[in-house]
Amino acid sequence: MSLMVMKNDPPEFKADAVALVLSRAARTITSIARDLGVGRETLRVWVRAVQARGESGRRAAGGVGTGTGTSSGPVPSDDVLEEENKQLKARIRELEQERDILRKAAKLFANGTNWWTACRLLRITRRSTG
Repeated sequence: MSLMVMKNDPPEFKADAVALVLSRAARTITSIARDLGVGRETLRVWVRAVQARGESGRRAAGGVGTGTGTSSGPVPSDDVLEEENKQLKARIRELEQERDILRKAAKLFANGTNWWTACRLLRITRRSTG
């Protein structure tokens, strides 16, 4: 007999997951759900809820951009926006590298590789990418 565990995922996680599904038409909900470690139907329910509300991605589940649509402050200059964009792109590259390392680690452990060997391989990978 198996017990079903209820997880309470944070709204930011749900928003990011829905945004990923809506932005990646080439990938299936099943593959994205597997990568995120959530059930296929759970992710499908989140996406349908967002679509029913007529919202999109991060904005839908309470993430960034849930304001009323009016700006209350001054508009940043192009230089500020370019610098922020550069910082965000660097952060994205860093997070993608971390994600790739974690995926490799997960594959190693799933295949029964012992802990010591996995750590050595990840260290080598990290040195070569960083």
